[in-house]
Amino acid sequence: MGFGELLVLAVGVSMDAFAVSICKGLAMQKATPGGMAIVGGWFGGFQALMPLIGFYLGTLFASAIEAVDHWVAFGLLGVIGAGMLKEALEKSDECCCCADEHNADLGAKTMVVLAVATSIDALAVGISLAMAGGVNIWLSILLIGLTTFGFSAAGVKIGSLFGAAFEKKAQLAGGLILILIGTRILLEHLGVIG
Repeated sequence: MGFGELLVLAVGVSMDAFAVSICKGLAMQKATPGGMAIVGGWFGGFQALMPLIGFYLGTLFASAIEAVDHWVAFGLLGVIGAGMLKEALEKSDECCCCADEHNADLGAKTMVVLAVATSIDALAVGISLAMAGGVNIWLSILLIGLTTFGFSAAGVKIGSLFGAAFEKKAQLAGGLILILIGTRILLEHLGVIG
């Protein structure tokens, strides 16, 4: 996977965190640089950590599933992407997480729960990266972490300014990106594309 593909993957993976960050921005009176950095730091940190864990779990089992690893990567990314699409299409126009009166809370207890919830998919992406082979995991997690940090910080600001208009579009885009990357991995391994 080249730098461009890893960057596209990072954008796709960060869309759940971006959507939740928009909700955080909606719940805040004013999006401060400090608040934006806190949300970005939590989401970016967990989005970087989970693929690393997934990658090492994937490498442990790589030899056992080497013959079908491209199907595993395709399946995982496809399921994650389809789930993001389904969630975005079923969502009402109002941000569901904004109903929580404690949503503006940036404390560790609240942020850990949100960061884990938005990064579970990244664990599966890490496994997919191990299955795809030839991936620089350190560059991957750096790009995923920094991209998620940037999108999350921007999401807080966007949420405070414009509301939930971008949340559904972000999840749709993220889901499509992950499905396309999974399809490309499968087609490469099958020799359909070079």
